[in-house]
Amino acid sequence: MDPRQSADSPKIFENALLEKLSRAHPRLPVVMYGPLMLLLLFLALTSGPALAALAAALAGYVCWTLTEYFGHRYIFHLVLPGAFGARLHFLIHGIHHEYPNDPWRLVMPPLMSLPVLGLAALLVDAIFGPALFAPAMAGYLAGYIVYDTMHYELHHRDQKTAAGRWLKRMHMLHHFRDDTRGFGISCPWLDYCFGTAMSERAGHG
Repeated sequence: MDPRQSADSPKIFENALLEKLSRAHPRLPVVMYGPLMLLLLFLALTSGPALAALAAALAGYVCWTLTEYFGHRYIFHLVLPGAFGARLHFLIHGIHHEYPNDPWRLVMPPLMSLPVLGLAALLVDAIFGPALFAPAMAGYLAGYIVYDTMHYELHHRDQKTAAGRWLKRMHMLHHFRDDTRGFGISCPWLDYCFGTAMSERAGHG
């Protein structure tokens, strides 16, 4: 059986094209955005001071972590009223909580990631300016790639390290115990900064 037609990966659109676009191979973020990230970093390191480029890349990465945390907390878990609001929430993130083992919907498909990263590019340009856009955007893309890849790994891979097991445990608690906490998947420290850290024992921080 095609795994995309399994009980863990339900059909959510009647339109065949939309259904196809709602799915993504777990390695797509690396393949699609990894070369662009490396190109931007290369251009930055070869066209200006390396220290400034690395500092801007780090700042871009920090910007991603804030996007991840606040996007997950306030957009992915926003429930709007009415049937349309419920459907929108389901398509954006609710489906992931209902079918957390769906391997084809654990990373953002291009239909979702392209608009998000396009808007991010405009904001990065406005914040850092043309001179530092390349390294800052490279750092932002690096953060996104780490996030999407880590999210898949936490759901579908046994973790061999203590840190990996802890991250998986915290994310599973978010799914199955308390979805009002534990929003930072690749940046769990932000949950401690903003008071939404998950406690393994009590289910709340």
